Amino acid sequence: MRQGPDLVRSERRWTAAVFREPRLAASNGNFSIGVLPGEGVGPEVIGAALEVLTAAEAGGARFALRTGGPIGRDSEVLSGKALTEEVSGFCDEIFAGGGAILTGPGGSRFVYDLRRRFDLFCKLSPLRPYPALQEAGRLKGSTVDGADILIVRENTGGEYLGEWDEVLDPKRGRLCRHAFHYAEEHVRRLVSVAAELAASRRNRLAVVIKDGGLPTVSALWRDLAREAAEASGVELRVLDIDLCAYLLIQEPLSFDVIAASNLFGDVLADLGAVLLASRGMSFSGNFSEAGAAVYQTNHGSALDLAGRGRANPIGQISTLAMMLRESFGLHREAAWIEEAIAEVLDQGFRTFDLASPGAIVVGTEEMGERIAGRVAKRARRVE
Repeated sequence: MRQGPDLVRSERRWTAAVFREPRLAASNGNFSIGVLPGEGVGPEVIGAALEVLTAAEAGGARFALRTGGPIGRDSEVLSGKALTEEVSGFCDEIFAGGGAILTGPGGSRFVYDLRRRFDLFCKLSPLRPYPALQEAGRLKGSTVDGADILIVRENTGGEYLGEWDEVLDPKRGRLCRHAFHYAEEHVRRLVSVAAELAASRRNRLAVVIKDGGLPTVSALWRDLAREAAEASGVELRVLDIDLCAYLLIQEPLSFDVIAASNLFGDVLADLGAVLLASRGMSFSGNFSEAGAAVYQTNHGSALDLAGRGRANPIGQISTLAMMLRESFGLHREAAWIEEAIAEVLDQGFRTFDLASPGAIVVGTEEMGERIAGRVAKRARRVE
């Protein structure tokens, strides 16, 4: 019986399609991790993830942890900036040592500024539902059973990285303007990564546009997607965003890899969390060609839940597993974490966002402890 989402898979890393420079080995046997706890529920879910990381160390891998400063709205209160030079410098040092960043949620312009600063052009958001949660979500279990989707989002162009201003028009009042563009080089590298990933999976690539609404941008994406699909030998579908959103919920099994612009990819990844039963289950990694990597959940700061112990830490714990596999090649440790999550869910434990009749509802800390305990058991078997 399958216990988790695609737990038996090859040891090929998705980042092999993104990174164009060799990764540095662990320094002195320690893998370097920079931690940004973030705001809202960030410190709570990051704390749960780090407990799981400590449990994984029992298997022999060693990690050198450093903690950076405030980000997002917390940082703005202190400095006026969502991403400070201090935090940017911290990330620089981690990347220079071959490490990766594990971050909690940060609001305002934090993620957009971070992606621009380090050219984190590619965001990968996996959508693999856990079988135990089929009845916890809003969709029928038969609709999501077997879904395995990878959303490949362009991170450094489009609406989120445009230019904007506001002026007062004497006749019409506030006049807000926003301009953005996509360059051929940026679209080409993203769809090339997506096509290569599709070729390593099930050979199906969907590219998302909006033909009538964004004619020139859509034509650019379509043309370059065709070139990339032909070069990689994958089947291509080009879909308008509204149809793609509908099909993602109605026919998720029809998708393999989805490539999308910044805005469209953002919407689809959040919408796709419906397949996972909760946004608290969603996660992602952001990557540059040079090997920089930042791992985050796809949910926000949940300020209303902060300090209440009600946040779901599984998305953040899943970012940890993704980091171990994609940045450090620790496939065994990543599988331990994913298997542990599946086991805890199979035993009926749920956080508040996943509560259903008959479930054993636990808080953030206890969910982290239960997953960590099962990781530790697996790690001790190889001592």
